[in-house]
Amino acid sequence: MDGVILTPLKQIHHPKGDVFHAMKKSDDGYNGFGEAYFSSVNKDAIKGWKKHKEMVLNLVVPTGAIEFIVFDEKKEEFFSIILSQNNYQRLTISAGLWMAFRGIEESNILLNLASMEHDPAEAIQKEIEEISYEW
Repeated sequence: MDGVILTPLKQIHHPKGDVFHAMKKSDDGYNGFGEAYFSSVNKDAIKGWKKHKEMVLNLVVPTGAIEFIVFDEKKEEFFSIILSQNNYQRLTISAGLWMAFRGIEESNILLNLASMEHDPAEAIQKEIEEISYEW
């Protein structure tokens, strides 16, 4: 889908604890840095829909498993992927696309490396039933 980049990420396993890479400024999808935050989502809970007017999202799931759905309303096209330690990648979502996500496991955490600081006026939200998707 235009505006979506999947980047395989490195996991370095170590007997005392693992390292999970997230992003370097030389990576595709890097559009500057505004803020980083973690968000949790409970099993079977769905958060969304949200569309950013300017912000580029860079999403990584270091714990649990999360299903992400991206919707391009201009092309009426959906993109879906489940990210986890077993499918350890960074999902970059450009501004102008709708996004929602659902927790798969009991404990699910995502990291967003956002291109700009949070501004509530910069995003548009819809209720989950306003975009028809078969979860």
